[in-house]
Amino acid sequence: MYIIKVRGVAKIPDYVQLRDDAFTLLAYFRVDRPDKSLDKIGLGEKAEYIMQLVKEMPFGQIKKLEF
Repeated sequence: MYIIKVRGVAKIPDYVQLRDDAFTLLAYFRVDRPDKSLDKIGLGEKAEYIMQLVKEMPFGQIKKLEF
């Protein structure tokens, strides 16, 4: 699974994409509102870990998530 942090422009907020190994979009959510999207794909229990990575990542970087 991959995580991508994208900077928003103007009125569009910053957001995060979660993609599988085939790079298919699994979740797309605002940086400040991840809860429902992570629960929907079964990663609610890993939300704290994922959001810590998001805080540390620079915008535009793709990072492979290992669980």
